[in-house]
Amino acid sequence: QVQLVESGGGLVQPGGSLRLGCSASGSMASMNLVVWERQAPGKQREFVAGIPNTGSIAYADSVKGRFTISRDTAKNTVYLQMNSLKSEDTGVYSCTGYIGSRSYWGQGTQVTVSS
Repeated sequence: QVQLVESGGGLVQPGGSLRLGCSASGSMASMNLVVWERQAPGKQREFVAGIPNTGSIAYADSVKGRFTISRDTAKNTVYLQMNSLKSEDTGVYSCTGYIGSRSYWGQGTQVTVSS
């Protein structure tokens, strides 16, 4: 059973940066696709960024140019580098990995952007 664990959340001021990590108990390289999503208080869960094994990386329009998703196969981790953070980026960030039709996810990490 593959398990994913998110890390790197915290409190940051507007304009600041954070780097989130999504680590897998199994091989991250075996995952066809890994996505980051977030859920703000009182709002629906939304797609943030996705990185496939092959093909193009995708970002939500709201984070393009500010967030970067990357995969470090040696460390079995997918990262989400978040720069120029805004208050509206506040939420619980979680990663989901897909192997074929199966999906695996972690419990999420809280990101709070506030002065």
